[in-house]
Amino acid sequence: MTNPAYCINDSLTGEQLSDKPLIISLNVFSHVPVSAQRPDSLSLPAAAEPRLWTSQRDAEVQLRMGDSGLAAENPLTVNQMFTSAVERFGTFTALGWKEGEQQKSLNYKDYYQACRTAAKSFLKLGLQRYHGVGILGFNSAEWFISDIGAILAGGFAVGIYTTNSPEACQYVAENCKANIIVVENHKQLQKILQVEDKLPHLKAIIQYKDALKEKRPNLYTWAEFMELGRDEPDAPLDAIISSQKPNQCCTLIYTSGTTGQPKGVMLSHDNITWTALSTSQHVRLTEATQAQEAVVSYLPLSHIAAQMVDIWVTMKVGGATYFAQPDALKGSLVNTLKEVRPTAFMGVPRVWEKMQEKMKSVGQKSSTVRRKVAAWAKDVGLQTNLTKMNHYHIAKKLVFKKVRKALGLDRCNKCYTGAAPITKDTLEFFLSLDIPLYELYGMSESTGPHTISRPNAFKLTSCGKEIPGCKTKLHNPDEEGNGEICFWGRHVFMGYLNMPDKTDEALDAEGWLHSGDLGKHDENVIYPLTGRLFTYPVCLCLIAELIITAGGENIPPVPIEDAVKEAVPLISNAMLIGDKKKFLSMLLTIKCQVNAESGDPEDELTPEAVEICKKLGSNATRVSEIASGRDRVVYAAIQEGINRVNEKATSNAQRIQKWVVLDRDFSVGGGELGPTMKLKRPVVAKMFKDHIENFYKELATPTTPDNPLPPK
Repeated sequence: MTNPAYCINDSLTGEQLSDKPLIISLNVFSHVPVSAQRPDSLSLPAAAEPRLWTSQRDAEVQLRMGDSGLAAENPLTVNQMFTSAVERFGTFTALGWKEGEQQKSLNYKDYYQACRTAAKSFLKLGLQRYHGVGILGFNSAEWFISDIGAILAGGFAVGIYTTNSPEACQYVAENCKANIIVVENHKQLQKILQVEDKLPHLKAIIQYKDALKEKRPNLYTWAEFMELGRDEPDAPLDAIISSQKPNQCCTLIYTSGTTGQPKGVMLSHDNITWTALSTSQHVRLTEATQAQEAVVSYLPLSHIAAQMVDIWVTMKVGGATYFAQPDALKGSLVNTLKEVRPTAFMGVPRVWEKMQEKMKSVGQKSSTVRRKVAAWAKDVGLQTNLTKMNHYHIAKKLVFKKVRKALGLDRCNKCYTGAAPITKDTLEFFLSLDIPLYELYGMSESTGPHTISRPNAFKLTSCGKEIPGCKTKLHNPDEEGNGEICFWGRHVFMGYLNMPDKTDEALDAEGWLHSGDLGKHDENVIYPLTGRLFTYPVCLCLIAELIITAGGENIPPVPIEDAVKEAVPLISNAMLIGDKKKFLSMLLTIKCQVNAESGDPEDELTPEAVEICKKLGSNATRVSEIASGRDRVVYAAIQEGINRVNEKATSNAQRIQKWVVLDRDFSVGGGELGPTMKLKRPVVAKMFKDHIENFYKELATPTTPDNPLPPK
């Protein structure tokens, strides 16, 4: 490659490849100019042997094998990893769920046999090699069995987001040439029936929950589907399984498609089995023969993070996966956590933020004495975790154990956050309760994780250390050391299905995956084992999300948005505006109640928000009483908070000059947030186009220390 880059660390051997540790942060607190210029594009070799990438469904790729360590481990197919788990953990619980009040479970031996039966049924229904099985529904044993059954039968496992419209479902099903689609219930079935005539490859539909409301040709209940393959001979399936290779595609993960049509991320058997091995060793999970790990499955399985944690990493160590209720994100998750008491738990930032809000609300209702004890314990907890002070054991006994038990996390010593940026305020809140949140950083194209923080590699706002066997480098770093983060390892995807041009953009001529994220170095962290910690983040932002103003200044929005939310606790979501504009503006939403049934935001403020308003001298109890300038007391407080954020701006261009409070909060159902609660910026910009245009109809006077923006 002709462009300069730092090659930072080779986790394969533990050898330090640069004298500076790399930081890949989810939050950028300084101006980070960057060139998005890519290195040389892919050049297709003339040789016939497999390449490092492909966009063809039936192609093989060259694996990024290493000479030693985990990167040199023998490649495995999904079937090989599963049969190994059955041999070692056959009688251990693999899956657990509730039907009404009754607890059900499958052990590893029965789980594998169920997947084989499903595979035979898929073949009987006409599943062709390298064609998709779409799965549209909430997490369940049937979801897992459909996924693995599709792989064993030689097809592709294809998760479809439950929030997809019929047209979005059609795109995914058509793109993967789905022969079969598995749906959860009548609601999801209707989406497929609406577009059925536009899916020429579709041969059957299976509904795995609830009774069928109508009989149709090629529509099956789950029981009918499983019966199809129950007495089928083993030989045809075994022949397909034995023909599979680790370097062939078995799973498609579709990106959310906020900037164009979704891309089908092709993951090989080796991508999945090797990443499960490396991740389980990195986070030091224990095998079931010693002490069984337990996780709760509730995040969308069409997302790579949930698949890796719930299906593959757990399988690798013989762990047990318990399924939450479909209304988990509407309030029932904590109940499941208290029943299961997981040993490891993955939460997207919004889940941790909701827990934080709920605990603050409960805390405000406690007696004065209890509040003071809790506040003292939290202060001790935060300072202990940051500086190792005294009084920790007393606080732990008085408060921390009770808090963990109330959350269902009393057995959990591995709490993770990822899939979207998390605020420092939330990290510090849980750290103060002796619940450190370990950050993950990665993407669908890296089969999920690339770096994960852990107890001996932990720093607030840092994403930790590379999983073993992977490499990281910074492409084209600027004078401040900020460069694009690039990945190398057996977790790097095969390519985008049917999209050679998009694959070309993601992978350079040497096969490095370009993340589109910025990283920089951190000199101030000590790694207890080597004296140096290859930690990631005080500074990471998505290049795709950088705001480039009309004046040409590159501004990362996330740190400014986080600063506003921290300065004004009333704010739920904030989105910075300013691309190609003369100044920055911001869309704000207020913390409000969420409908327990639909998950939609309501007009009523949260108890915490009501309490904040009271302290400001406002009687507001609804968003509608505040939005669009209706409550001048609250608006003045928001402006004061924004003024404080502006005072810390590194340049005038990074100051917020106009803002508005919207009539409702962002949500998945409303379309502003993705399935993992990540802000869909292009969608929000389009939805609130009128508000944004109003910001720039009349140019505001630039904010300077000598000329502060007057309160609204």
